[in-house]
Amino acid sequence: MTRILVAYGSKRDGTAGLAAMIRDALAEAGHEVAVSPARDIACLRGLDAVIVAGALYSNRWHHEARHFVRRHRAALSELPVWLVSTGPLDDTATQRDIPPTPQVRKRADLVGPRGHVTFGGRLSPDAKGFLASAMAKTKAGDWRDPAHVHRWVASIADQLEDLHRAI
Repeated sequence: MTRILVAYGSKRDGTAGLAAMIRDALAEAGHEVAVSPARDIACLRGLDAVIVAGALYSNRWHHEARHFVRRHRAALSELPVWLVSTGPLDDTATQRDIPPTPQVRKRADLVGPRGHVTFGGRLSPDAKGFLASAMAKTKAGDWRDPAHVHRWVASIADQLEDLHRAI
Protein backbone atom coordinates (compact mmCIF):
# COMPACT_ATOMS: atom_id res chain seq x y z
CA MET A 1 0.00 0.00 0.00
CA THR A 2 1.31 3.44 -0.94
CA ARG A 3 1.53 6.03 1.86
CA ILE A 4 0.64 9.47 0.55
CA LEU A 5 0.54 12.84 2.26
CA VAL A 6 -1.71 15.63 1.05
CA ALA A 7 -0.35 18.85 2.59
CA TYR A 8 -2.31 22.03 1.99
CA GLY A 9 -2.37 25.76 2.54
CA SER A 10 -5.87 27.21 2.83
CA LYS A 11 -7.22 30.51 4.12
CA ARG A 12 -10.97 29.94 3.81
CA ASP A 13 -11.04 26.10 3.96
CA GLY A 14 -11.84 25.59 0.27
CA THR A 15 -8.44 24.01 -0.35
CA ALA A 16 -8.75 22.02 2.87
CA GLY A 17 -11.98 20.59 1.47
CA LEU A 18 -10.30 19.86 -1.84
CA ALA A 19 -7.47 18.05 0.00
CA ALA A 20 -10.12 15.87 1.67
CA MET A 21 -11.66 15.13 -1.75
CA ILE A 22 -8.23 14.07 -3.04
CA ARG A 23 -7.70 11.92 0.06
CA ASP A 24 -11.04 10.18 -0.38
CA ALA A 25 -10.43 9.46 -4.07
CA LEU A 26 -6.92 8.10 -3.35
CA ALA A 27 -8.26 5.96 -0.50
CA GLU A 28 -10.91 4.53 -2.87
CA ALA A 29 -8.01 3.57 -5.16
CA GLY A 30 -6.44 1.61 -2.28
CA HIS A 31 -3.86 4.04 -0.93
CA GLU A 32 -3.17 5.04 2.66
CA VAL A 33 -3.57 8.82 2.73
CA ALA A 34 -3.04 11.47 5.39
CA VAL A 35 -4.20 15.06 5.02
CA SER A 36 -2.72 17.89 7.02
CA PRO A 37 -2.22 21.64 6.95
CA ALA A 38 1.24 22.21 5.48
CA ARG A 39 2.31 24.23 8.53
CA ASP A 40 1.84 21.16 10.76
CA ILE A 41 4.18 18.80 8.87
CA ALA A 42 7.57 18.35 10.54
CA CYS A 43 8.90 15.29 8.73
CA LEU A 44 8.27 13.36 5.51
CA ARG A 45 9.90 10.11 6.64
CA GLY A 46 7.97 6.95 5.78
CA LEU A 47 6.02 8.48 2.90
CA ASP A 48 5.90 7.15 -0.65
CA ALA A 49 4.47 10.28 -2.31
CA VAL A 50 3.37 13.83 -1.51
CA ILE A 51 0.74 16.14 -2.94
CA VAL A 52 1.04 19.82 -2.04
CA ALA A 53 -2.12 21.88 -2.53
CA GLY A 54 -2.30 25.63 -2.20
CA ALA A 55 -5.02 28.16 -2.72
CA LEU A 56 -4.30 30.96 -5.18
CA TYR A 57 -4.95 34.53 -4.11
CA SER A 58 -4.18 37.14 -6.77
CA ASN A 59 -2.06 34.51 -8.56
CA ARG A 60 -0.01 33.93 -5.39
CA TRP A 61 0.15 30.39 -3.99
CA HIS A 62 -0.82 30.18 -0.33
CA HIS A 63 2.18 31.03 1.88
CA GLU A 64 1.93 27.76 3.85
CA ALA A 65 2.25 25.72 0.64
CA ARG A 66 5.21 27.85 -0.48
CA HIS A 67 6.98 27.51 2.87
CA PHE A 68 6.31 23.76 3.00
CA VAL A 69 7.99 23.19 -0.36
CA ARG A 70 10.95 25.37 0.57
CA ARG A 71 11.33 23.79 4.04
CA HIS A 72 11.12 20.19 2.76
CA ARG A 73 12.69 20.60 -0.67
CA ALA A 74 15.45 18.01 -0.07
CA ALA A 75 12.98 15.29 0.95
CA LEU A 76 10.47 16.29 -1.74
CA SER A 77 13.17 16.04 -4.39
CA GLU A 78 13.52 12.34 -3.51
CA LEU A 79 9.79 11.54 -3.63
CA PRO A 80 7.09 11.53 -6.29
CA VAL A 81 5.43 14.93 -5.81
CA TRP A 82 2.46 16.62 -7.41
CA LEU A 83 1.47 20.26 -6.98
CA VAL A 84 -2.12 21.49 -6.89
CA SER A 85 -3.44 25.02 -7.20
CA THR A 86 -7.01 26.01 -6.39
CA GLY A 87 -8.70 29.22 -7.11
CA PRO A 88 -10.55 30.00 -10.31
CA LEU A 89 -14.03 31.11 -9.32
CA ASP A 90 -15.59 29.75 -12.49
CA ASP A 91 -15.45 26.51 -14.48
CA THR A 92 -12.27 27.28 -16.48
CA ALA A 93 -10.27 24.64 -14.58
CA THR A 94 -12.60 21.92 -15.88
CA GLN A 95 -12.54 23.33 -19.42
CA ARG A 96 -8.79 23.51 -19.97
CA ASP A 97 -5.43 22.91 -18.33
CA ILE A 98 -4.34 25.99 -16.41
CA PRO A 99 -0.55 26.19 -16.08
CA PRO A 100 1.08 26.99 -12.76
CA THR A 101 1.51 30.65 -11.88
CA PRO A 102 5.11 31.94 -11.89
CA GLN A 103 5.22 31.63 -8.11
CA VAL A 104 4.13 27.96 -8.22
CA ARG A 105 6.53 27.34 -11.11
CA LYS A 106 9.36 28.67 -8.93
CA ARG A 107 8.51 26.11 -6.22
CA ALA A 108 8.18 23.38 -8.84
CA ASP A 109 11.71 24.13 -10.01
CA LEU A 110 12.93 23.37 -6.48
CA VAL A 111 11.48 19.85 -6.26
CA GLY A 112 10.81 18.57 -9.78
CA PRO A 113 7.18 17.49 -9.39
CA ARG A 114 5.63 14.85 -11.63
CA GLY A 115 2.84 17.26 -12.44
CA HIS A 116 0.67 20.22 -11.58
CA VAL A 117 -3.07 20.71 -11.78
CA THR A 118 -5.37 23.63 -11.12
CA PHE A 119 -8.83 22.97 -9.71
CA GLY A 120 -11.68 25.40 -9.32
CA GLY A 121 -11.98 27.21 -6.03
CA ARG A 122 -14.69 28.03 -3.57
CA LEU A 123 -15.82 31.33 -2.10
CA SER A 124 -18.67 31.48 0.37
CA PRO A 125 -21.26 34.24 0.05
CA ASP A 126 -20.45 35.43 3.58
CA ALA A 127 -16.66 35.60 3.06
CA LYS A 128 -14.91 37.93 5.50
CA GLY A 129 -12.33 40.52 4.59
CA PHE A 130 -12.58 43.52 2.30
CA LEU A 131 -11.51 41.87 -0.98
CA ALA A 132 -13.18 38.52 -0.33
CA SER A 133 -16.51 40.05 0.64
CA ALA A 134 -16.42 42.33 -2.41
CA MET A 135 -15.65 39.36 -4.69
CA ALA A 136 -18.36 37.25 -3.03
CA LYS A 137 -21.02 39.65 -4.28
CA THR A 138 -20.48 38.40 -7.84
CA LYS A 139 -18.22 35.32 -7.59
CA ALA A 140 -19.54 33.31 -4.62
CA GLY A 141 -19.87 29.61 -5.33
CA ASP A 142 -18.09 26.27 -5.38
CA TRP A 143 -16.20 25.22 -8.51
CA ARG A 144 -14.37 22.24 -6.99
CA ASP A 145 -15.52 19.55 -9.41
CA PRO A 146 -15.45 16.03 -7.88
CA ALA A 147 -15.34 14.42 -11.35
CA HIS A 148 -12.28 16.51 -12.25
CA VAL A 149 -10.62 15.48 -8.96
CA HIS A 150 -11.38 11.78 -9.60
CA ARG A 151 -9.95 11.92 -13.13
CA TRP A 152 -6.77 13.54 -11.86
CA VAL A 153 -6.45 11.10 -8.96
CA ALA A 154 -6.87 8.18 -11.39
CA SER A 155 -3.88 9.49 -13.35
CA ILE A 156 -1.86 9.77 -10.10
CA ALA A 157 -2.84 6.23 -9.11
CA ASP A 158 -1.68 4.95 -12.52
CA GLN A 159 1.67 6.72 -12.13
CA LEU A 160 2.13 5.31 -8.62
CA GLU A 161 1.36 1.82 -9.88
CA ASP A 162 3.97 2.22 -12.64
CA LEU A 163 6.51 3.37 -10.05
CA HIS A 164 5.86 0.32 -7.89
CA ARG A 165 6.28 -2.00 -10.86
CA ALA A 166 9.62 -0.37 -11.64
CA ILE A 167 10.97 -1.03 -8.13
